[in-house]
Amino acid sequence: MRSLLIAALLLCLAALAPTSGRAAESAVPIGSTIQDLRFKDIRALNRSLRDLGEHQAFVFVFTTTKCPLVRKYLPRLIELDAEFGARGVQLVAVNVGADDTIRDMASQALEFNAEFPFVKDSDGSVAKALGAERTPTAVVLDGKGSLVYRGRIDDQHRLGGTRPDVTNADLRAALESLLAGRPINVSETPVDGCLISAERLVADGLQPTFHEQIAPLLHARCAGCHHPGTAAPFSLLTYEDARSQGEMLAEVVADQRMPPWFASPRHGKFQNDPSLTARERRTLLAWVKTGMAEGDPAKSPKPPEFPSRKWRIGEPDMVITMLQNFDVPAQGYIPYQYVILPHIFFNETWVEAVEILPDNPAVVHHCNMAYATQNGAGEETFITGYVPGGQAMDVSRFNNGVAFRIPKFAVLALQVHYTSTGKPEKSRISVGLRFPKGMVQKSLRHMVLDTGRLNITPGRAMFPVTVSHVLSNDVTLLGLFTHMHLRGRDMTFFAEAPGQKRETLLEIPNYNFEWQLAYEFAPGTKRLPAGTKLEALAHYDNSAFNPYNPDPKRTVPYGQQTFDEMFNGFAFFIQDDEALNLKVNPKTGVAVK
Repeated sequence: MRSLLIAALLLCLAALAPTSGRAAESAVPIGSTIQDLRFKDIRALNRSLRDLGEHQAFVFVFTTTKCPLVRKYLPRLIELDAEFGARGVQLVAVNVGADDTIRDMASQALEFNAEFPFVKDSDGSVAKALGAERTPTAVVLDGKGSLVYRGRIDDQHRLGGTRPDVTNADLRAALESLLAGRPINVSETPVDGCLISAERLVADGLQPTFHEQIAPLLHARCAGCHHPGTAAPFSLLTYEDARSQGEMLAEVVADQRMPPWFASPRHGKFQNDPSLTARERRTLLAWVKTGMAEGDPAKSPKPPEFPSRKWRIGEPDMVITMLQNFDVPAQGYIPYQYVILPHIFFNETWVEAVEILPDNPAVVHHCNMAYATQNGAGEETFITGYVPGGQAMDVSRFNNGVAFRIPKFAVLALQVHYTSTGKPEKSRISVGLRFPKGMVQKSLRHMVLDTGRLNITPGRAMFPVTVSHVLSNDVTLLGLFTHMHLRGRDMTFFAEAPGQKRETLLEIPNYNFEWQLAYEFAPGTKRLPAGTKLEALAHYDNSAFNPYNPDPKRTVPYGQQTFDEMFNGFAFFIQDDEALNLKVNPKTGVAVK
């Protein structure tokens, strides 16, 4: 009897003890051939093993943003990448965090300045295919896709503590043997790490219905863009609308592609942030995964009614329209179009609201506007932009007498990004201007942190560029905006006031050329004293893994065309000590003397 009790006790202890992961991982034995893997990159694009190109070996390391061992080992992985990358080894960080978003993953890559790809295993298929059960498990495939090593990176860091030195550099030893054509002596090692877990939506009690939980969410967060007559591809006002697009809706919400927003939540708060909360995301995803139940129509809120007025800024005091329609082709790439609007400002003119209004919003992806003088137009003359779902420029909401100055003899110029719809279309764009009705006290100003020249190395996945400017006045920031081209990967804004630590104002870890958004501070919340160094740091991805890269073998210069690159970090602000006391004719915007 005593022997049986001891045996039972040992079995219980074994069940409670942390496992090495070897038993579960052996379901995919060493020597297995991996045909393909599917994952998403930091741009939320679907990618595959083949997209990584041909290499002598592939190292997939499973990560999350929260596992402490992952954070400890990321510097080691960066060292290994620097050492073995030139020898034909491709390292990839595979994020398997159930609560980690693609933006979180991109932010982690930026935090550690890691050049190798970070990808998201959204459905767990990569971990399953490679037999990984914990983070940070490392899996090595040879150039033909054969699984030759799986296990720990080395034996220095464990959940319970850290050794002073590495005594078994298991991953390094496996790579050295593989590259030398020798058998790998130890092809599988135990992993002491964080268990990989799947998201449990239904188990958490989330079984929503459309009319009770989903309709209020869509009406508040999505319908502003997704209703008839907008550039959005479909409406989301009714149950039928949402159900017909349910799977797509779940995908773009899980990826955080929608609502469009690219600022990391770790830094800064912005008044125009349209992001869903984590709870809202889980609720919407649970609705789709549990069958998109309709619920009781009697409990559904009334769909929002959108104002019939043409202009969001109210009736403009002046409207300027393109002279001719632009013919949008049915398909294919459409180069940026540049248009001078037919009006000359013969006097210095002040405006408090400006709106760019396409007559056919379905074909205008975005549009930027600047004023041009006899010296031309440039970043320093930028006024505002248009993106579907974005806000019109209206500085009157700051309630501090701020207005924008258009100089004498200027004209307005548009840069338009048209997109095809599958059939021939026409487009004509108007611009509405509203003039101040009260005293103008402050001029809306901006600076552009701009290199003016670039020389981006071929093949570099994270080529850094930094520009800074020291403020000569006390200012209040109103917003930040960034512009790069197809190799732009991220941009971060910092402020370092005299005698204070550097503050991160805004981090855009996965910049998207297709969605160039402004990031607005609430009025009066971000003051910077004179002497503050304002800095912008960007990285460019000139690697072959960048799916938008026109030519990864080319050294990329500064240029206006998208096959070249630009660096524009815009900061919009007012000077705190400015008091213009300027009276403006409310019908013309011209100052009254």
